[in-house]
Amino acid sequence: MLRRSDKRKDRVEISPEQLSYASTQAERLGMLTAKKCPMRILGWYHSHPHITVWPSHVDVQTQAMYQIMDPGFVGLIFSCFNDDTASTSGQIQLTCFQSQVNISGEYNRVEVPVEIVPNEAISDACLEALEQLPDILGQEEEEVFQKTLSNLRRKNNLLTTVHNGAVFTKSLCHVIEVMCGPLMQTLENRLERNERKTEDLLREKEELERRLEAIRNA
Repeated sequence: MLRRSDKRKDRVEISPEQLSYASTQAERLGMLTAKKCPMRILGWYHSHPHITVWPSHVDVQTQAMYQIMDPGFVGLIFSCFNDDTASTSGQIQLTCFQSQVNISGEYNRVEVPVEIVPNEAISDACLEALEQLPDILGQEEEEVFQKTLSNLRRKNNLLTTVHNGAVFTKSLCHVIEVMCGPLMQTLENRLERNERKTEDLLREKEELERRLEAIRNA
């Protein structure tokens, strides 16, 4: 999970250093598998909060740039927090795409089929990424705050410094509210569900043992 180099809502920028680090992480994860299967980066992803899932012209151009390095590279976009007016629950949409140049030299989106395979367990890599996300968001806020603080010290503006400190604290509280709280609740819910499932399996095990013992004594 990478840090944003540009926090504006309509920007998605990944530095070359981050891409190199992602490749290194893929190799490391490959070595952790039981059969030490080789892994590599297959694509990139980002979210579209409150808007449609379809890629913008910038997304399509960015995808084309990645395909120069790897023709099989794909892009994923998740549309989230986009409430469905027909129901009380929100929905998450996903699209997978590549870029293709048309006759006029412009880039067009090409849909790539996606198959989602359900999985009951959360891998260690996914848990590690979930743990890192609040830290990454906090680091982004800290970086902006320290940069602003450095400029204010040269101007010796105490009132603005106090104001920016309050804004920084509010931003961190916002991260805790929208990220840490729901994340903790989700993990606690999974823990309760797993505990109930464990109890059910233990009861099933005891029942099977009783049946087996009855068969042996018959």
